[in-house]
Amino acid sequence: MPDSRPQPPPRLSAPPPEPAGPAALLLSGARLTDGRTVDVRLGGGRIEAVGTVGSLAAESVGAHVDLEGYLLLPAPAEPHAHSDTALSADGDGPVSFTAEEVQRRTTEAALLQLGHGATALRSHVRIGEVQGLDALAAVLNARRSLSGLAELTVVAMPRVLTGIAGADGLALLREALRRGATVVGGCPDADPDPAGYTETVLELASEFDRPVDLHTDAGDPARLARLAAMAGGLRPGVTLAPCGGLGRLPAGSAAQAAERLAAAGVTVVCLPQGGCGAVERRGTAPVRLLRSAGVRVAAGSGALRDLSNPVGRGDPLEAAYLLASRHGLSAEEAYDTVSASARAALGLPEVRVEAGFPAELLAVRGERLAGALSLAYSRVVVHRGRVVARTSAVREYCDSAAVALDLPRQGRAQPS
Repeated sequence: MPDSRPQPPPRLSAPPPEPAGPAALLLSGARLTDGRTVDVRLGGGRIEAVGTVGSLAAESVGAHVDLEGYLLLPAPAEPHAHSDTALSADGDGPVSFTAEEVQRRTTEAALLQLGHGATALRSHVRIGEVQGLDALAAVLNARRSLSGLAELTVVAMPRVLTGIAGADGLALLREALRRGATVVGGCPDADPDPAGYTETVLELASEFDRPVDLHTDAGDPARLARLAAMAGGLRPGVTLAPCGGLGRLPAGSAAQAAERLAAAGVTVVCLPQGGCGAVERRGTAPVRLLRSAGVRVAAGSGALRDLSNPVGRGDPLEAAYLLASRHGLSAEEAYDTVSASARAALGLPEVRVEAGFPAELLAVRGERLAGALSLAYSRVVVHRGRVVARTSAVREYCDSAAVALDLPRQGRAQPS
């Protein structure tokens, strides 16, 4: 039975300290998307050098990883997670929001997504109602425990911000920002006054110099136009998700909305793997339309095995695969939504497999990006210049004439 004893209030943590830089590391024999096979030397959390195979002296590094047969890519980022409810669909009874349970779920979910390749994550956390700031505090503590493995930023999400009922939510949101929430969030669609909610969020973001990340279905063109007008020019920036309602609008209305979002500099995060509990309607934003209008489009995972999506995988490569297979993006465009565009949405520096760039990398077994998005089981994840996760898959077949053919496959070496 659940422990019904009163729980002590969770301790709110300060931002994690920067860990010391790891020793130099050599990644050897990796294939790049341009077809080259290279060695890559990492040091101080950055890429020090990229050269032909064998050109970077092994004795100058502390360790090396053989990436023969792997494609080396900039690491993905997760721009839209809900770690406080993640991995809760299989439990019996109501979802527990004790500090210990939320911290455990957050940590487990972050490690699962890190194994997929996401070295940076943004998590939306509800504040107010029964849990107050307890869930937020637990997620902030999980962020500290994950330091050196993955970067976790936290979005504070109040339910109501306007009128008499919104006074408590506004006070909690201010306190959440003081205590370590790094992004101002919420769902204006759920407030009796969506425009007032958005205005309040933007004012607080300006006061605290924080980015904004709001949930909206974006199915109301007039409301979306007001939001874009209010958001225009705000720095560090405004992100909207999942915006599935844009795909249900008439083509002309959707195009006008996309142009307004582009003019305002708003980023849209779509959720091709499924939605999240903050927005009831489902559907993926029209990514090609948005991109053609000049909107930055990133792709997130949304719900990870919670009640709103009990089978959510939290895999950025699956999000890219779905955009390529169902929404007409090329493999390169699709991967951009979960890597370069996702990192930009989080305010993170650009990553390229070139000297001088951050050593945030993902190695996937395969030769080309399209193949990696199709079937990417084996992965090696690098964060701040060191290997932080490995996933190895071995596929074996019984003896047969088909297996005797000289086909490329992964498996254990056969005895001679």
